[in-house]
Amino acid sequence: MIDLAREDSGHSPVRMGAQPIALAAIILAVILAAVAGITFWRAYTGTSPELERTAAARQLQARAAQASEQLVEKTRGLEVTQQESIDQLQMVQDQLHEVRKQLAAQQADAKRLSDQITALTDAITALRESFASAQSAEPSDPAPSHHRALRTRSHASRGSHSAGKSGG
Repeated sequence: MIDLAREDSGHSPVRMGAQPIALAAIILAVILAAVAGITFWRAYTGTSPELERTAAARQLQARAAQASEQLVEKTRGLEVTQQESIDQLQMVQDQLHEVRKQLAAQQADAKRLSDQITALTDAITALRESFASAQSAEPSDPAPSHHRALRTRSHASRGSHSAGKSGG
């Protein structure tokens, strides 16, 4: 029995050394089989995560480029619209300046006309006062007799005028 125990103990290091190598060989074979299986599966189905990631990245780049182009176009459109607005504002400002000039000219004309009316009013007032003072200096009697003579002539012509109509 002692020999058996020694045999076990003697073979034990050799057996222990052989078992880890066999175990490693089996694990390596399983890993290689798995890799081969995955490779075969990818080749058979035609899909690859790397290709899918590459395609997805290209799609994202294309979308980003398209969005960037759209932003550039919209920015250009806004620049054009802004420039048009600036031009229109400049036109309105020029028109406002012209209207202000015309208004100032009209106001100057109105003031000039107002001054002329005031001068004419003053002249008329002076003439009335002059006429009134001239009438007060003349005798009062000739004026009413002159009016009576006009009235008499007017009545006489009416009478002859009416007699001609009745006789005819």
